[in-house]
Amino acid sequence: MTIKRMDNIGIIVDDLDAIVAFFMELGMELEGKALIEGPWAARLVGLDDQSVDVAMMRTPDGHGRIELAKYRTPKAISGVPEDTPANTLGIRRIMFAVDDIDDTIARLRPHGAELMGEVVRYQDSYRLCYLRGPEGIVVALAEELT
Repeated sequence: MTIKRMDNIGIIVDDLDAIVAFFMELGMELEGKALIEGPWAARLVGLDDQSVDVAMMRTPDGHGRIELAKYRTPKAISGVPEDTPANTLGIRRIMFAVDDIDDTIARLRPHGAELMGEVVRYQDSYRLCYLRGPEGIVVALAEELT
């Protein structure tokens, strides 16, 4: 076997507290926060004199993690507009299984979430939607139909 598991997905953000609050409202848990800096970290990512605030979030089952990072130095570079469509090259979304898609949407709206399209039904299996959250982060939600 080549890999054991997917450990985490990294997202660079500008407002770390707002993004943490968004993912906590979604149901993720904050594992911890740390300031990452020093020569070892600079060598790892190839950026001189970096200083990064990191928040590690995990799904309630403990199997999925998101690493949110706000660069103090050097400043983060904005390369993609926040309102890019779903067919833009690159990582476009993270999907989460939820119990109640309507309730989840309602709870995320005060945190800046907006539907990108509609809540749709896929056969008799799922209700699905894409939401654009703070800083343009796109999450997809899937509610399994029983």
